[in-house]
Amino acid sequence: MISLAPETWPTPLLNAVRTSNKYLLNPLMLRLAGHKNWYAAAIDHTGRRSGKVYTTPVVAERIDDGFVIPLPYGTDVDWLQNVRAAGRATISSQGERYEVVHPEIIGAAEALPLLSASRRRTFERVGIEGYLKVNDRPAD
Repeated sequence: MISLAPETWPTPLLNAVRTSNKYLLNPLMLRLAGHKNWYAAAIDHTGRRSGKVYTTPVVAERIDDGFVIPLPYGTDVDWLQNVRAAGRATISSQGERYEVVHPEIIGAAEALPLLSASRRRTFERVGIEGYLKVNDRPAD
């Protein structure tokens, strides 16, 4: 099977899509991300250098102890590096907010069994190989 995953695209094309998403699609997606009955979630993360809080739309599948987020652009994206550096983030999904910790990059073999059947089929078909797994933050 030929992989359609963006991380396998030529670098100039991948960079053009990332830029387009960052400045055009993401601002539009953020209007709905995290709301009830919408497929996209929003992840709030703190900049590694700036300390500024950013919000990025992502697809986040709720699992028993947290979330699994596909990484179609690989692991070299700012929001992911920010989450990993901080060790925490806030995810808004289906109208609820969740504090999450312990960001861990996992492979498809570990992630796919955790996902709903429809998302699993979609992510397998596209060929996404990496995922971020985060855990719910325990109550203080």
